[in-house]
Amino acid sequence: MTAKSADKKPKYDYDAIVIGTGPGGEGAAMYLAKSGKSVAAIERYSSVGGGCTHWGTIPSKALRHSVSRLIEFNENPLFQMEEQVKNLTFSQILKHAAGVIRKQVRLRAGFYDRNMVKMHQGEANFIDNHHIQITQTDGSHYVISAETIVIACGSRPYRPPHVDFSHPRIYDSDTILSLQHDPRHIIIFGAGVIGCEYASIFRGLGVRVDLVNTRDRLLSFMDAEISDSLSYHFWNSGMTIRHGEEFSHIEGTDDGVILHLQSGKKMKADCFLFANGRTGNTDTLSLKNVGLEADSRGLLKVTKQYQTSIDNIYAVGDVIGYPSLASAAYDQGRLAGEAIVKGNLDGHLIADIPAGIYTIPEMSSVGKTEQELTAAKIPYEVGRAQFKHLARAQIANTNVGSLKLLFHRDTLEILGIHCFGERAAEIVHIGQAIMMQKNGGNNLNYFVHTTFNYPTMAEAYRVAALNGLNRLF
Repeated sequence: MTAKSADKKPKYDYDAIVIGTGPGGEGAAMYLAKSGKSVAAIERYSSVGGGCTHWGTIPSKALRHSVSRLIEFNENPLFQMEEQVKNLTFSQILKHAAGVIRKQVRLRAGFYDRNMVKMHQGEANFIDNHHIQITQTDGSHYVISAETIVIACGSRPYRPPHVDFSHPRIYDSDTILSLQHDPRHIIIFGAGVIGCEYASIFRGLGVRVDLVNTRDRLLSFMDAEISDSLSYHFWNSGMTIRHGEEFSHIEGTDDGVILHLQSGKKMKADCFLFANGRTGNTDTLSLKNVGLEADSRGLLKVTKQYQTSIDNIYAVGDVIGYPSLASAAYDQGRLAGEAIVKGNLDGHLIADIPAGIYTIPEMSSVGKTEQELTAAKIPYEVGRAQFKHLARAQIANTNVGSLKLLFHRDTLEILGIHCFGERAAEIVHIGQAIMMQKNGGNNLNYFVHTTFNYPTMAEAYRVAALNGLNRLF
């Protein structure tokens, strides 16, 4: 080998290594690969997709869909002629979720194959800021290297050290997917997004649900009127909600669980789900070897370009905290890839990231809440459309819910969109598209002067816009 050819030997095995194959890792790996970079991806699990595909977004939403259709079947007069009520168990509907997961894995694995991203299965540990040791399931290990490394290892449910999660009736939001028995009564501690979604699922299956909230209202980051609608719907369905509570200890028994609250209350059920917080999966990465340190929640700090304090190491997704959404994580991965390829970052996450909460019924919002606009002293008005007045909702027998538009009184600029009801997470994007328009395009009159298909749920925008305009004087 000549000296000249020796100089051409690559300094590292790859241009980039991406740790994790969830939405953030996929976004980064695909952007880098399509930009001509040689990319390796490390996945600790047996198949790609990360927590989003295997334990989080996909399975929980598949469960929610099955239960929602079950409720729709049992409440539709068309199917009640023989006065039969169809029942499904949690384990039965898990089979549908498993099928969806398999389809997602095949789809996402194809992305890595087509873009020639080299997959490595095992646990990743930093040796230094360019070298990663991969430990396989049989205990063997090997080292790969790259110029740039992207941490996209996601998060897992927070587990307080004094809660016995080895007890067969105590679960977190990951292990609940392995539930074998059919509970008659479940206590869910934590009334955030995950807790509320699983409360909907179990109540829809006819399980008695006690929802314990550490705060004074459900989902307080949402518009108050929308979160109050969910609270009422939960209460009306027979669910018990306890606000402002903290647990003292959790006692596992032979046939269930007793929850002891700091207020002195005791609650008993045959199943317990702890759904209060998440932790970044950084504790196994040997971050100290590169001089990185995660905070108490396992999260890493990054710049606006998703760069950590180590120049060639980036981080995206749940591991950097807010907004901790699968949708945002994918975009963060692509943006980090852009910063790596171009050396700078022109793009950024949109300011108004939509929230979709897959309770039964769904909740979704984008933009400002009434409370935020009031605090900022912005003169706004409200336009509403009740789903029960829409022909499409009447046809589908999905009458619960409403669309709420917040707009500036003077300019008619749309400031916030809030929706509660079936398909809310889809409906909100129609309004989001108008909100994003520049140069006067964001205007309530768009909905007044647009002809919508009839009957559709989208027609709610015209109804709400007219309702809002009628409030002006």
